[in-house]
Amino acid sequence: MAKDYLCTLSFATLIKNYQILQSKVALMVKQVASHMSVATPGKFLLLQFAMANVAQVGDSISNLLSQVNSVISNAVRNQKTS
Repeated sequence: MAKDYLCTLSFATLIKNYQILQSKVALMVKQVASHMSVATPGKFLLLQFAMANVAQVGDSISNLLSQVNSVISNAVRNQKTS
C-alpha cells in the first residue's frame, strides 16, 4: 500500500530559505571578486549558474504570490456579487 506524505510550506519558510540562498550566492560573488587573479572560467560558470538559479527561484516566488493575490481578489469579488 502506498504511503501518503504530507508536506507543508509556509511563506515565511520559503522567504527565509530564499534569503539564505541569496546570501550564499552573494558570498560566492564576493569570494570570486576578491580573488580575481586565481579565478577560473569554471568558477565564473558556476557563479553564473548559481545567480540564474536565484533569479529563477525569485521569479517563481513572485509568480506564486501573484497567483495567491489573484485567488484572493476573485474570492472577494465573488462574495460581493453574491
